[in-house]
Amino acid sequence: MSYGIYIGRNLTADGVAYMAGYGDEPSSHWLEINPRAIHRDGSTVTVGVTPQADMPGHLSEIPQAPQTLRNMRVNYSYYLGVPAPLTNGGLNECGVAVRDIWSTSRDDVIAMTPKDQSGPNYSDLARLVVERAHSAREGVELIGRLIAEHGYSTYGGNSHMIADPDEAWVVIEFAGGRGLWCAERLGPDDIRASRPGYIGEIPEAPNEDFLFPAHFFDTAREMGWWSPEDGPFHVNHIYGDGKHRWDGVAWIEDEMRKRAQRPGKIALEDVFWSISTDRLTGDTAGYGQVVPLTHPAHDALRMMWHAAVGPVTAPLMPVFLGQSSVPPAWQQHRYLTTGESHRFLDCRKKDKDPDTVSLVPQGIESGISAFHEFKRLMHLAFQKPDPILAEVWTHWRAIEARTNAEVPDVLRAASLLLDANEQALASQVLTEFSHARFAGALAECRALADAAHARLSALNALNMTATPLSPDQIW
Repeated sequence: MSYGIYIGRNLTADGVAYMAGYGDEPSSHWLEINPRAIHRDGSTVTVGVTPQADMPGHLSEIPQAPQTLRNMRVNYSYYLGVPAPLTNGGLNECGVAVRDIWSTSRDDVIAMTPKDQSGPNYSDLARLVVERAHSAREGVELIGRLIAEHGYSTYGGNSHMIADPDEAWVVIEFAGGRGLWCAERLGPDDIRASRPGYIGEIPEAPNEDFLFPAHFFDTAREMGWWSPEDGPFHVNHIYGDGKHRWDGVAWIEDEMRKRAQRPGKIALEDVFWSISTDRLTGDTAGYGQVVPLTHPAHDALRMMWHAAVGPVTAPLMPVFLGQSSVPPAWQQHRYLTTGESHRFLDCRKKDKDPDTVSLVPQGIESGISAFHEFKRLMHLAFQKPDPILAEVWTHWRAIEARTNAEVPDVLRAASLLLDANEQALASQVLTEFSHARFAGALAECRALADAAHARLSALNALNMTATPLSPDQIW
């Protein structure tokens, strides 16, 4: 399902807008930093789904952009048969952030979807936005143009949050093969959570705050789902599941609005809390991400906070667009990567079947997987929430606070180096700081997990049944 939340800059203590969330997929997740790239004329990108997808279709080629932007994003390896790798959320050098979030279409819209559908899928759209968009609005327009020109491959309906320092948009792409989508603008006074993404009443024509294709109303009239006599056009009621704000969405939006009304407004630790509270975050959260939406003096200073698994039991640590690499432990490993169970780190069968060789470099696989280690800690903590989960959660929040206190000096040092045209040294400063904080968190994770396992073993409290223990989540 995934989860995203946007908080406008007028509601925060530091005057910065934030977008946060996590992906809700069972497969492996990993962090990537992708450089700016120039592509030769005539280059194409493969998009879509295969006949093996839960909602089948076929792959197609669309034109590649002449240049793709430097970006950092989280990928994962499986969802409903859509070809991997899949992109869930990220940030580019122009300050455009994107989150991919489920949003189901109504049943009869899903039933209209052609069995031979083609065009970008939900992950393709997220990746293309983070690679190409120079503003959030441009990202929305890009999605609309791609759907109009190439179609859309759906798994039943989806949405995206796209944000920059000035505004954000919720974009919903509907199933059905009719090229239906709708977007709503969010501003500095807005708080919006998506799980699923939702849009309510819209005007009869696109404007600065709402965008949709020309046939959006006509299709609903044609199908008998709406007429002007019915009153305002409510997007979720007509094309969606009819629930509008789900219970979890209503709860977190209301809670964050209460925090915004305090004298200190919403602080960074409140944003972290919104995706780390055990009311919302458990094993289904494959990672965590918080993006401060700013325009720093240099694009290399753009950053996001990243957790290897759901931040209920993992810390959000800083990663900078200008750093040179991601720590090996946070790169793709074989653990929970779809397809790796039939592959080997061995090439003897490669000539007959290339798919027998692992996609993961041997040097990476021979090291520690952060995703695995933090998952281990999560499931130890969930077996005894009082006191282990409470202790782990408190520990990581303290680590985040200490790290956040150090970030301004690191950014200042890197900025001074960039002002002096010392890009390589600036990258070194950012890389070493980020890698050190990630490494420290991983070492503490392993220590906490070993201690938790020893405690549970001594108490004869390891859960050996087939029923996992987990927090009581609102969704």
